[in-house]
Amino acid sequence: MEQPTLLAQWLANERIAAYIPESLWAQIAVGLLGLALLMLLAGWLTSSVVTTIARRTLVAMGHQDWSVSLSRRRVFRSISYAAPLLVVAGNIGLLPIEEKYLSFIARMFLSVGLVFVFMAVSGALSAWQDVYASSTRAQTRSIKGYLEIGKIVLWAICLISIVSILIDRSPLLMLSGLGALSAVLLLVFKDTLLSLVASTQMTHNDMLRIGDWIEMPQAGADGFVIDIALHTVKVQNWDKTVTTVPTYKLFAESYRNWRYMFESGGRRIKRTLRVDASTIRFLDEDEIIALGRFALLKDYLAGKQHELEESNLALGDLATIQGNRRRLTNIGTFRAYALAYLRQHRELRQDMLMIVRMMEPDSQGVPVEVYCFSDKTAWVEYERIQGDIFDHLLSILPEMSLRLYQAPSGTDLALAWRKGPNSLDAN
Repeated sequence: MEQPTLLAQWLANERIAAYIPESLWAQIAVGLLGLALLMLLAGWLTSSVVTTIARRTLVAMGHQDWSVSLSRRRVFRSISYAAPLLVVAGNIGLLPIEEKYLSFIARMFLSVGLVFVFMAVSGALSAWQDVYASSTRAQTRSIKGYLEIGKIVLWAICLISIVSILIDRSPLLMLSGLGALSAVLLLVFKDTLLSLVASTQMTHNDMLRIGDWIEMPQAGADGFVIDIALHTVKVQNWDKTVTTVPTYKLFAESYRNWRYMFESGGRRIKRTLRVDASTIRFLDEDEIIALGRFALLKDYLAGKQHELEESNLALGDLATIQGNRRRLTNIGTFRAYALAYLRQHRELRQDMLMIVRMMEPDSQGVPVEVYCFSDKTAWVEYERIQGDIFDHLLSILPEMSLRLYQAPSGTDLALAWRKGPNSLDAN
């Protein structure tokens, strides 16, 4: 048997029936008017009363940011749209029409109302992301990926619910049918599943944070991470362009993260000076005395000369031959000076590795590598410190009778040719 409509139940009541017209079209008009009034009342209550109370409650509790975010994400507006539709779906019996039509109309209003309900929940998740992004915890942990997967699950539930309502079947029936499509679903959501696993692992192992400087040449990324989402990570490069990298690639492939350098408080300086091999030689006594005027070399020269004198005395008569004697070299003295200069520099980390070493000579001279760490990690300050160090070391080279290697240019060769072939031999 068909269930009597709400209006039919009212007609059965003699007191109410006296105020309801007997004509079918008049009864439909009364029903529509009643539904319209209910929609207006429900809309007014949710949009004005409930929304105002919710906002004031959040502000009173000290969560004004939540109130602003929920309004910006249109959560309150979605609820104010959903309430009238659900009210109509629940009171559709006011219309004196057949049950099969009432059921269809009720399912339509219920489906649309559920869409707005899920839109409100999705907006609440987005508001959560907005509030969290403004907190200090967002600098180390990103929840955007988890919220995005939550939205995907949410809309999947919404779709299943609406379809089951429209066809008037249980949602479990649809879920059982999805089992046969599991292989297709895995293929369609392959990137989503990979990104979810990668995002979870990176967050758990603290591999990547918003604000990290990363280098990933294979993806063309070199800059700061500005956004970590479920499927993509956005990197703002130094030229202000933005590179979008799939999240799972950052878990499956290698990249360089400079965050740990910033946390250590020291940034490495590693640069090579190439000394002209033709200028390397032993120092004579006059040059050693002249170099003694440098405060950074006094202790070195005194200790080294004492060491050399003892070594040469041990040679006995063999010390009369210059080739047997140990002597100071200008490049060795330069290395000692450079190391002493680094050790007294106030903007270098003295507790980290500091070395000046000579590397294997090649066709471009004798490389002397300076290796140390500045106490400033910011790029501008780091370059200033590095520039000051090498300005000084390059300027001190002539004092050691050394010259920096420089490949001859076309102008040098042309000038030498004008002077004649002998000038090339002289040089």
